[in-house]
Amino acid sequence: MLYWLAQTMDFAGVFNLVRYLSFRAGATIATALIIGLLLGPRFIGWLRVRQGKGQPIRDDGPQSHLAKRGTPTMGGLMILTSMITSVLLWMDLSSIYVWACLFVTLGFGAIGFLDDYDKVTKASHKGLSGKMRLAFEFLIAGVAAWLIVNQHGNTALYLPFYNGPAIELGPFYFLFAAFVIVAFGNAVNLTDGLDGLATMPVIIACMAFMAIVYLVGRADFASYLGIPHVPGAGNLTILCGAIIGAGLAFLWFNAPPAAVFMGDTGSLALGGTIGVIAVTAHHEIVLGVIGGLFVVEAMSVIIQVFFYKRTGKRVFKMAPIHHHFEQLGWAEPTVVIRFWIISFVLALAGLATLKLR
Repeated sequence: MLYWLAQTMDFAGVFNLVRYLSFRAGATIATALIIGLLLGPRFIGWLRVRQGKGQPIRDDGPQSHLAKRGTPTMGGLMILTSMITSVLLWMDLSSIYVWACLFVTLGFGAIGFLDDYDKVTKASHKGLSGKMRLAFEFLIAGVAAWLIVNQHGNTALYLPFYNGPAIELGPFYFLFAAFVIVAFGNAVNLTDGLDGLATMPVIIACMAFMAIVYLVGRADFASYLGIPHVPGAGNLTILCGAIIGAGLAFLWFNAPPAAVFMGDTGSLALGGTIGVIAVTAHHEIVLGVIGGLFVVEAMSVIIQVFFYKRTGKRVFKMAPIHHHFEQLGWAEPTVVIRFWIISFVLALAGLATLKLR
């Protein structure tokens, strides 16, 4: 909204800064952070009253988690509110990439909300059926992939650490892009099992992709680095900034001991959004590096289920893998902070792929 006003009206002085992407990215972070911090206390109080017993805690999970009973969930609504408000305020809303990303954010957020609502009302940790969730997720991701490809017309897969020709996927790219979005959304969802565990790695991943989409959106930088150029992708720095600001505000209340849980409402929406940002920037493989922590968490569940169904034995003491380390005797804050460090290192490794081609 403010960007549109700056473009249509002859502002001078400080107001002319609104036209600059770097200024709007910083302003978006500050806006989302302030909205989240102001909204948090009253919103958490409202959730506590409405939900009563809060998010159901699994009896077969770590025993230390039973003390968290009564903590309200659906805190993702707070994240999405501050995030989307700041995006609408500072973003160039004429960009189709913006709407494709917001479509995934709201769509995955709605699926997560229904899942959280089902858990709270039925006092069960099961929620919606997996098949139903995946069907709607792939539908939403497929539409977003179509919007993106219809805009830039590129269906190639670019490999990191390689400056040769891209792999042309043709029509199969739509399925691949949808898979990336859905897989990353669910990977973040699986990681959200400890106070603050998913929030900071999401922020770190968005900081990395803020740099990537800016560089991809600039023809000069993209040519110099040997990465794909996607005109207009730079606008997604605003979306990354909104997630960073909203995430920091939520972390203020989600830091151990958490006053509120993100729930599927937030984790599914944030993961899906990062996935669609990576698809827009044609850095899907790099997403697997930057978001490597989420990939490992998801793979630990897949490996555990696969081996248990076939051998009756467990590879990990408990999955996802953060519970495995809890079972080994690591305190929850120890697991969280060490996983944050791993996430930061992986983000640096992902950014290194920009130059090592």
